[in-house]
Amino acid sequence: MDRIQDIRLFIRIVDLGSFSKAAQELGIGQPAATKQINRMEAQLGARLLHRTTHGVSATEIGLLYYEKCKLICLHADEASSVGTLLQTQAEGSMRISSSVAFGRRVMAPLVLEFMRMNPQLQIELLCDDRYVNLVEQGVDVAVRLGKLADSTLGAAWLGVNPWVLVASGSYLKEHGTPRKPEDLARHDVLIYSSVQGDERWHFTGRAGEQRSVTVRGRLRSNNLSMLLLAARSGLGIAALPRYVAQRSLVDGAVVSLLDAWQLPQQEVHAVFPSPRLVPAKVRQFISWMQGQFGREWWERGDA
Repeated sequence: MDRIQDIRLFIRIVDLGSFSKAAQELGIGQPAATKQINRMEAQLGARLLHRTTHGVSATEIGLLYYEKCKLICLHADEASSVGTLLQTQAEGSMRISSSVAFGRRVMAPLVLEFMRMNPQLQIELLCDDRYVNLVEQGVDVAVRLGKLADSTLGAAWLGVNPWVLVASGSYLKEHGTPRKPEDLARHDVLIYSSVQGDERWHFTGRAGEQRSVTVRGRLRSNNLSMLLLAARSGLGIAALPRYVAQRSLVDGAVVSLLDAWQLPQQEVHAVFPSPRLVPAKVRQFISWMQGQFGREWWERGDA
């Protein structure tokens, strides 16, 4: 296993919170994965991971190392994607599917950039929050967030989609600022019904401790832009993908809360109809996309 593969293994263990899942995904045995991480920690002279019966999480040093490792992989993927794109330009037509919010805020500028790089390529970008059957609807590649169900589809991991807790200054001035997850039970919460529909939010602390809290609020919606607008208007506290909240955080319309606690992150995958005989244009697009979801990629949101 070369150094880049070692780093990819460490990244996937942190992302998945599991040695076994990461080992299975990378096609190696769990004992080999454990041995490699032990060797990595010995070389660095520091513990990178907390290992408990509840799972695996990064230590404080591990989190710093994790960010550096992601940058290394990003540069390696970018170098690889440049080599692929230089060999041949994509041609023909390609249908790409995404959810509405992710499609508008993230995929649209990426698709336009890829089209500029490949002037012979025609793209149709479909944005729909409903499940899309790739084969029936003739979709060449879909970008999906969250855990993938077992299927015969091909898939390539792109990155993670972090979530952030936000509220406006006017709301916090009137209702106070929560200092720990349990405080949310006393606040008006804006609920994203597609993900947080059970009204129970889960948090992970910097030391790996787990907390969950039942929340209540007057507004529920399956539309992220609606919840962002409500948060900006001072109607409550919202849990939003970072790419949705980023512009409002930058312009000061909302502020982030409970920064010492992390909401569950979603995996981001490129999914295509079959892992066999993948068209060159799809391979090139996915390879290029894998270089676009590095550290703080969500800063492109609403660009």
